[in-house]
Amino acid sequence: MENELLMEQGGEAAIAIFAGFYLIVMVISLILSVVTLIATWKLFTKAGHEGWKCLIPIYSAYILYEIIYGQGWKFLLCFVPILNYAVAFMTYIRMAQVYGKGIGFGILNLFFYPITMCILAFGDSYYEGPCDSFL
Repeated sequence: MENELLMEQGGEAAIAIFAGFYLIVMVISLILSVVTLIATWKLFTKAGHEGWKCLIPIYSAYILYEIIYGQGWKFLLCFVPILNYAVAFMTYIRMAQVYGKGIGFGILNLFFYPITMCILAFGDSYYEGPCDSFL
């Protein structure tokens, strides 16, 4: 009887710990999402577009590719299997380049997107215009 009571209490404690970690992860994710959204708004305005355009999901991807490559329709290549990985990788690198940073910063952009977006948005970088080539 005592063992069953201890196992029941241990299970409740494990669930409470899991719920606590889940709550922490959700709060951190929400904060990072809001910060990234604010940074994207600022990057859109640096490129001469209205910031509210980053709030509309598909349209924001179109505008982002228009900012980076000069032609927004190229975001449709993200829907092609296998090719989408190469397109995303080049987009991160090109994003750094159109805002005056190098390839190394573009690779950091791939792994630390919220941080590098804030650096591009609130730092001294400026929009140089779209890239000449795609891949």
